[in-house]
Parts: sequence; C-alpha cells; structure tokens
Amino acid sequence: MTEPRPPATLEVERASHAPAGTNALSSAEQALRAFHEETPLGRVYDLRLLRALWRFVRPHRRLLSLSLAVVAVTSVLALARPIIMQSALDDGVLAKRPDLLLHAGLMLGLVIVGEQVLLFVQIYAVQVAGARAMADLRSHLFRFLHGLRIGYFDREPVGRLVTRVTNDVDAIQELFASGALNAVGDLLRLLGIVVMMLVLNYQLALIAFLCMPLVALMVLAVRRRLREAFREIRTKTARMNASLSEQVSGMSVVQAFGREQAAAADFDEINSAYRDANLRSIAYDAIQDAAIEMVAAVALASIVVALGLLPGVSFGTVVAFNAYLLQFFEPIAALSQRYTLLQSAMAGAERVFGLLQTDQPDAAPGLDAQPPKGDARLAFDQVSFAYQAGVDVLSDVSFEVRRGEKIALVGPTGSGKSTVAALLLRLYDVQRGVVRMQGEDVRSLARDELRRRFAVVPQDVFLFPGTVASNIAAGEKPDRSRVREVLERIGALDLLAGRRGGLDAPVDEGGRNFSVGERQLIAFARALYRRADVLILDEATASVDSDTEARLQRALSELLREQTALVIAHRLSTIRAADRILVLHHGRIVEQGTHDELLKNDGPYARLSRLAHGQASAKR
Repeated sequence: MTEPRPPATLEVERASHAPAGTNALSSAEQALRAFHEETPLGRVYDLRLLRALWRFVRPHRRLLSLSLAVVAVTSVLALARPIIMQSALDDGVLAKRPDLLLHAGLMLGLVIVGEQVLLFVQIYAVQVAGARAMADLRSHLFRFLHGLRIGYFDREPVGRLVTRVTNDVDAIQELFASGALNAVGDLLRLLGIVVMMLVLNYQLALIAFLCMPLVALMVLAVRRRLREAFREIRTKTARMNASLSEQVSGMSVVQAFGREQAAAADFDEINSAYRDANLRSIAYDAIQDAAIEMVAAVALASIVVALGLLPGVSFGTVVAFNAYLLQFFEPIAALSQRYTLLQSAMAGAERVFGLLQTDQPDAAPGLDAQPPKGDARLAFDQVSFAYQAGVDVLSDVSFEVRRGEKIALVGPTGSGKSTVAALLLRLYDVQRGVVRMQGEDVRSLARDELRRRFAVVPQDVFLFPGTVASNIAAGEKPDRSRVREVLERIGALDLLAGRRGGLDAPVDEGGRNFSVGERQLIAFARALYRRADVLILDEATASVDSDTEARLQRALSELLREQTALVIAHRLSTIRAADRILVLHHGRIVEQGTHDELLKNDGPYARLSRLAHGQASAKR
C-alpha cells in the first residue's frame, strides 16, 4: 500500500527537487527537524502523573506496603544508635562500668545487623514491585501502539516510539531501583532526628536548624531548572533514537548516494545536543549536593563554637548530638538525590502518559448499521478520502463486492488502489461517505474484530523472526498439520519443507534469508491458514521472475478458489479472470467490467493493456 506519505517526507522531496540557489536545503532541514523534534511540554503536575502511575503500581501494592513498613522500622532503629552510644559513654566509660559498655556494644551490634537485614527486605520488595509495575506499563504501551490509527505512525518517527517504551519507562523504574521511594523513610527519619535533637539539647538544635532556610532556598532555585534539564534529555534521547533508526533502516540508500559523512555530521549534532543536556543536569545536581554539604559543614562548625559557650553538656551528649547532626543532613542529602531521580522519572512519565493520551478512537459512536444491499459483502458508498487536507486520493468512489466475487482494481500509480484496501481495514477512516462490511459501517466495528474478517497478502511481505510455521500461523500457535495442508494446497510444501529445518527453518529479521518468491508463498499460505471472509491481494506477484511467477500463479488460483477477493494489480496478466475489473484514475472509477468488455470499450483499460503488452514484448 503505497499512497500514505508522511508530511515531513513530502517536504523533503519537494525541497530536493527545488531549483539550485534556492533555500531548498534549509526547507528540508526544517521539515526533518520538525519531524524529529517533540512538542514542548507545558506545566505538568507531579501528583497527576503519580496518580496515572499508581494504576500500574496498585496490583503490586502489597510489596510496596511491605517496603514502606520496613522503612519505618529501620528509621526507628537508626534513631536508637546515638542514644545507645550516649549511654555507653556516659554510663559505661565515664562511670567505669565495663559491663554496661559491653551491654551497649551488643545492643549497638544487634541494631546495626537488624537494620541491614531489614534493608535487604525493603530493597528487594520495592525493586520487585517496580520491575513488575514497569513490565505491566511496557506491555500496556505495546498493546496501545497496536491500537493507534496507522496515520499516527506516518507522523511519528519509529525511534521516538521505541524511546517511550524503553528509555522513558526505564527512567520511571529508577524510582524503584535507586530507592527513591525511600523518601518516605527519609522524612520519618528527619522528623525523628529533629525530636531527638530537641530532647538532647534544644539550644544546640535551634542553632542547627538556622541553616535550614538556606537548604530550602537552594532546592527551590534548582528544582525548575533540573526538571527542564531532564525534559530536554528525554527529548534528545528520542530524537537520537529516531535518527539512528532512520539511518540504519536506510543504510543502503545512505551508502549508495555517498551520504556517510553527511549522516555522521547530522548524528554528531544530535549527539552533542544530548551530551549538553546531560551536562546541564549534572551541573545542577552537583550544585545541589555541594550546597547541602556546605550547609552541613557550617552547621557543624556553629555547633562546635556553641559548645564552648554552653556549660554542663556531657561528653556522651556531645557525641550523640554530633551523630544526630550527621544523620540530620544524611536524609536531606538523600532527599535531594532522590528528588533528582524523581525529576528524571517525572520527565519520562510526562512523555509516556502523554503518549497514552493520544487520541485513538476505535468504534465511531452513534453510527447505525445499514441493512445489507443484497448479498454484498463489501461496499463503498460515495467515499472520498485525503491524506493531506485538500488533496483527495479518492473522490466519490462507489462499488460493491458480492459474496464469492473476485474484484480487481487497476490503474496507474497514485490512483488510489491501495487506499481502498487501507480504508477497508480501517488503517485510516473515511472523511466522506461510508465503507461497509456485510452491511455494517466499518467505523462501528472494533478494529480487531473487523480485521479478523480479512486476510491480506501485501506487495512487500514482512516476515517476523521465528520459523516458517510460526510465520504462516501469523501470531497464533502453529497447527503443524494445518500448516502442511495449506502449503500443499498452494504447491509450496516441497519448496519450503525441503529447506534445512523444514517447517522449523529459522526466519531472520524481515525474512532476509528467504527469496522474494518464497516470502510471497509464505504470505499466500498465511492468508489461506487464516480462513478469513475476504482476501485482499495488494500487487502480490509484482517482483518475481517468470519461473517463480508461474508457481505463484498456481498458488494464487488455489488461494482465490471459492473466495471473496479484492485484487490490486498493475500487471494485468494477474487479473484477467476477475469477475469484474474497476479502473481507477485520479481517485475515481472511470470504467468497470470484465477483461473482454473493457477491451471492447477501448477506454483507459484497453490503453493500459496495450501499454503492458508493449512492455512485455520489449522485454522479450
């Protein structure tokens, strides 16, 4: 199906054909940049994103609850350590009571070991919950992408969508993997430390707390800049992946036209932008960490000075207060680091959930199914369609395909033949008119339900990595006896089963280890295996040699036997036996009839036939 053209591709092609000396290059660059760059995000609220994320975390909330409960216990144990140390020094060392010192040492050891054991449980629980939740999110994204209209993929680079499912979800998973959710425990710990410091010596505590406004001001200053930096990283990552995917997919063209250096220069520009975005985030993160360390040092120095002015403070109290002071800034530093991770995760979440908000209407509401016209299986009723506004590919097209009828669509390239099939499958929805399947408007049917009624043999056959049998079953668990049956029916069992490995012969990515003819035979077998109501053949024998074409023609005859079919072809030899031939020109049906009737009319079909015959004679 060749009509769909992404707007960016059209702009680049126009620019490439512009006269020399014009701004063609800049126009092409602008079109490509617009295609790869993402729409800037406005203000996004973290709570809204967290609520959206909770949908995937909720099924694993027991593990998360266990982790949070353990965090609370470890926070209490951490608060007990300085008190034990104070008791050991004041009651054991100064009072010369070795038994009390031994008891305090054992207590401290048990507390530390208990903390580490609980820390293992907490980390394991939260990371398992995160891994399972993100696996659910990736699966949801994958299924969601399959439900989008095909027009969405004309506008979106593949690399950008891959980034959404991989890199952006990985950024969210860092919330769990890095312990960022321990921020709850840090807050509890911080609150407990404040209480204990006030209990030990409220005067020293107030001196330490005077430094807190500096920390708050620093966090506020860095917060927005850090979020913007991580947003830019996510954007540049998507652009890099999109560019890399495009260059690898088009490697043969890049090398054929000697564009290696230009491609490398383009990638260097994108890579440099990605590096600079990372450097900005690193700088803001370093500023935040350094500022907190500086404030902690100032607070500690202030406490040392104050100790000389406050009489009656015991040595054990000084040690315990110093331990609490160090602990006081530990959760603050941890919170700043986790805040950095949270900003990165929220930047990824913005993109992920922005994708999930993409409009993907399935069944159009309010459409009443029309009664079938006779026994028509398919019907186009005054259908008009345009990929770009104002440029109709089909104009007021009307025809019917009855049960068991073989209809052929012919016409020059760009006449709208493949678009007819795309509208039947709801790869796109009509803008005017109605397309019906057994009397029902196809827009009233869910896409998966509609597409189960069709078997499609495309012009460019795509095979998935796997085996011959799995590709013929097309996503279902292969029934080997049925696979052999359909291959035998189309006369391809000897050819494909005779390969090394037989039906279990491995299929490389895209079917590169199979010839064009073999791939098309597998596509025929796939269509026959499906047992669909309607068969669509899109130029299914266009690119093979004469010997392979003879085999394909025999397979095609078996495939079409007792089957309702829509055949799209440029080579008129493939559709002479069709019950009816529709000739399209500039998106309109200009004539229809059988092969013999159209030749007698001496119209567009007859001219196409003479042209095809002349080309065949020239080749001979």
